[in-house]
Amino acid sequence: MENQTNTSKQVMINYGLMLGFASILFHVVLYAMGKIYDPHWSVAIIGITLSIVFIVLGIKLVKETNEGILSLGEAIKIGLGISLISAIVYIIYLAVFTSFIEPEYFTRMAEVQHQKMLENYPQMSDEQLDAANAMTEKMSGLGMTVAFTLIGSLFIGFIISLIAGLIMKKTVEDNE
Repeated sequence: MENQTNTSKQVMINYGLMLGFASILFHVVLYAMGKIYDPHWSVAIIGITLSIVFIVLGIKLVKETNEGILSLGEAIKIGLGISLISAIVYIIYLAVFTSFIEPEYFTRMAEVQHQKMLENYPQMSDEQLDAANAMTEKMSGLGMTVAFTLIGSLFIGFIISLIAGLIMKKTVEDNE
Protein backbone atom coordinates (compact mmCIF):
# COMPACT_ATOMS: atom_id res chain seq x y z
CA MET A 1 0.00 0.00 0.00
CA GLU A 2 2.86 2.37 0.80
CA ASN A 3 4.38 1.62 -2.62
CA GLN A 4 1.03 2.51 -4.20
CA THR A 5 0.99 5.85 -2.34
CA ASN A 6 4.54 6.65 -3.44
CA THR A 7 3.70 5.72 -7.03
CA SER A 8 0.54 7.84 -6.96
CA LYS A 9 2.40 10.86 -5.58
CA GLN A 10 5.18 10.46 -8.12
CA VAL A 11 2.68 10.20 -10.99
CA MET A 12 0.84 13.31 -9.76
CA ILE A 13 4.09 15.26 -9.53
CA ASN A 14 5.51 14.08 -12.86
CA TYR A 15 2.35 14.46 -14.90
CA GLY A 16 1.41 17.69 -13.12
CA LEU A 17 4.78 19.18 -14.00
CA MET A 18 4.50 17.96 -17.60
CA LEU A 19 1.00 19.45 -17.96
CA GLY A 20 2.12 22.70 -16.33
CA PHE A 21 5.10 23.08 -18.64
CA ALA A 22 3.01 22.12 -21.69
CA SER A 23 0.54 24.85 -20.72
CA ILE A 24 3.36 27.36 -20.35
CA LEU A 25 4.79 26.38 -23.73
CA PHE A 26 1.35 26.80 -25.31
CA HIS A 27 1.00 30.25 -23.69
CA VAL A 28 4.44 31.29 -24.95
CA VAL A 29 3.49 30.21 -28.49
CA LEU A 30 0.29 32.28 -28.28
CA TYR A 31 2.31 35.24 -26.99
CA ALA A 32 4.84 34.92 -29.81
CA MET A 33 1.99 34.79 -32.35
CA GLY A 34 0.39 37.91 -30.86
CA LYS A 35 -2.80 36.03 -29.97
CA ILE A 36 -2.58 36.38 -26.22
CA TYR A 37 -5.19 39.12 -25.87
CA ASP A 38 -7.76 37.83 -28.32
CA PRO A 39 -7.34 34.07 -28.72
CA HIS A 40 -9.44 31.94 -31.03
CA TRP A 41 -12.01 29.58 -29.44
CA SER A 42 -9.82 26.65 -30.43
CA VAL A 43 -7.29 27.70 -27.79
CA ALA A 44 -9.69 26.51 -25.07
CA ILE A 45 -10.17 23.19 -26.87
CA ILE A 46 -6.40 22.67 -27.11
CA GLY A 47 -5.98 23.50 -23.40
CA ILE A 48 -8.67 21.01 -22.37
CA THR A 49 -7.19 18.40 -24.70
CA LEU A 50 -3.79 18.82 -23.03
CA SER A 51 -5.45 18.28 -19.65
CA ILE A 52 -7.30 15.19 -20.87
CA VAL A 53 -4.12 13.64 -22.28
CA PHE A 54 -1.94 14.14 -19.21
CA ILE A 55 -4.62 13.23 -16.65
CA VAL A 56 -5.74 10.09 -18.49
CA LEU A 57 -2.14 8.97 -19.04
CA GLY A 58 -1.39 9.52 -15.35
CA ILE A 59 -4.44 7.56 -14.22
CA LYS A 60 -3.63 4.78 -16.69
CA LEU A 61 -0.06 4.54 -15.38
CA VAL A 62 -1.28 4.20 -11.79
CA LYS A 63 -3.72 1.48 -12.86
CA GLU A 64 -0.94 -0.43 -14.67
CA THR A 65 1.37 -0.06 -11.67
CA ASN A 66 -1.35 -1.48 -9.39
CA GLU A 67 -1.74 -4.62 -11.52
CA GLY A 68 -4.87 -3.37 -13.25
CA ILE A 69 -6.67 -2.32 -10.06
CA LEU A 70 -8.04 1.22 -9.86
CA SER A 71 -10.78 2.67 -7.70
CA LEU A 72 -12.83 5.69 -8.70
CA GLY A 73 -11.52 7.58 -5.66
CA GLU A 74 -7.92 6.88 -6.64
CA ALA A 75 -8.58 8.08 -10.19
CA ILE A 76 -10.13 11.31 -8.93
CA LYS A 77 -7.27 11.83 -6.48
CA ILE A 78 -4.69 11.36 -9.24
CA GLY A 79 -6.54 13.70 -11.62
CA LEU A 80 -6.96 16.43 -9.00
CA GLY A 81 -3.32 16.08 -7.97
CA ILE A 82 -2.12 16.45 -11.54
CA SER A 83 -4.43 19.45 -12.03
CA LEU A 84 -3.32 21.13 -8.81
CA ILE A 85 0.39 20.78 -9.53
CA SER A 86 0.00 21.96 -13.13
CA ALA A 87 -2.06 24.95 -11.94
CA ILE A 88 0.61 25.92 -9.40
CA VAL A 89 3.35 25.71 -12.05
CA TYR A 90 1.27 27.78 -14.48
CA ILE A 91 0.37 30.35 -11.79
CA ILE A 92 4.05 30.87 -11.00
CA TYR A 93 4.67 31.43 -14.71
CA LEU A 94 1.73 33.88 -14.90
CA ALA A 95 3.12 35.86 -11.96
CA VAL A 96 6.49 36.15 -13.72
CA PHE A 97 4.83 36.89 -17.07
CA THR A 98 2.56 39.66 -15.76
CA SER A 99 5.24 41.17 -13.52
CA PHE A 100 8.29 41.13 -15.77
CA ILE A 101 7.62 39.99 -19.33
CA GLU A 102 4.35 41.80 -19.99
CA PRO A 103 3.71 44.17 -17.05
CA GLU A 104 0.92 45.94 -18.96
CA TYR A 105 -0.93 42.65 -19.55
CA PHE A 106 -4.03 43.43 -17.48
CA THR A 107 -4.28 47.00 -18.81
CA ARG A 108 -4.06 45.77 -22.41
CA MET A 109 -6.53 42.99 -21.72
CA ALA A 110 -9.00 45.55 -20.35
CA GLU A 111 -8.53 47.65 -23.50
CA VAL A 112 -9.25 44.62 -25.71
CA GLN A 113 -12.37 43.80 -23.69
CA HIS A 114 -13.53 47.43 -23.94
CA GLN A 115 -13.06 47.38 -27.71
CA LYS A 116 -15.00 44.11 -27.99
CA MET A 117 -17.88 45.60 -26.01
CA LEU A 118 -17.97 48.60 -28.34
CA GLU A 119 -17.99 46.34 -31.41
CA ASN A 120 -20.44 43.71 -30.16
CA TYR A 121 -22.83 45.94 -28.23
CA PRO A 122 -23.03 49.29 -30.02
CA GLN A 123 -26.38 49.98 -28.34
CA MET A 124 -24.79 50.17 -24.85
CA SER A 125 -25.17 53.52 -23.16
CA ASP A 126 -22.16 55.28 -21.63
CA GLU A 127 -23.40 54.34 -18.15
CA GLN A 128 -23.66 50.67 -19.10
CA LEU A 129 -20.24 50.79 -20.71
CA ASP A 130 -18.74 52.40 -17.60
CA ALA A 131 -20.37 49.76 -15.38
CA ALA A 132 -19.06 46.96 -17.60
CA ASN A 133 -15.57 48.47 -17.58
CA ALA A 134 -15.68 48.78 -13.77
CA MET A 135 -16.67 45.11 -13.50
CA THR A 136 -13.89 44.12 -15.89
CA GLU A 137 -11.40 46.06 -13.77
CA LYS A 138 -12.61 44.36 -10.56
CA MET A 139 -12.31 40.92 -12.13
CA SER A 140 -8.83 41.46 -13.55
CA GLY A 141 -5.49 41.41 -11.82
CA LEU A 142 -3.17 38.69 -10.72
CA GLY A 143 -5.20 37.71 -7.65
CA MET A 144 -8.39 37.05 -9.58
CA THR A 145 -6.46 35.35 -12.37
CA VAL A 146 -4.82 33.04 -9.85
CA ALA A 147 -8.19 32.21 -8.28
CA PHE A 148 -9.87 31.54 -11.63
CA THR A 149 -6.91 29.48 -12.86
CA LEU A 150 -6.86 27.33 -9.74
CA ILE A 151 -10.62 26.80 -9.58
CA GLY A 152 -10.91 26.19 -13.33
CA SER A 153 -8.02 23.74 -13.37
CA LEU A 154 -9.41 21.75 -10.44
CA PHE A 155 -12.92 21.72 -11.91
CA ILE A 156 -11.74 20.50 -15.32
CA GLY A 157 -9.40 18.00 -13.63
CA PHE A 158 -12.27 16.66 -11.53
CA ILE A 159 -14.54 16.17 -14.54
CA ILE A 160 -11.80 14.51 -16.60
CA SER A 161 -10.69 12.21 -13.78
CA LEU A 162 -14.29 11.33 -12.89
CA ILE A 163 -15.04 10.24 -16.46
CA ALA A 164 -11.68 8.47 -16.85
CA GLY A 165 -12.10 6.81 -13.46
CA LEU A 166 -15.57 5.55 -14.31
CA ILE A 167 -14.25 4.10 -17.56
CA MET A 168 -11.02 2.59 -16.16
CA LYS A 169 -12.04 1.56 -12.64
CA LYS A 170 -11.49 -2.03 -11.73
CA THR A 171 -11.62 -3.46 -8.24
CA VAL A 172 -10.42 -6.74 -6.78
CA GLU A 173 -14.05 -7.93 -6.77
CA ASP A 174 -14.24 -7.36 -10.54
CA ASN A 175 -11.37 -9.83 -10.99
CA GLU A 176 -13.13 -12.65 -9.11
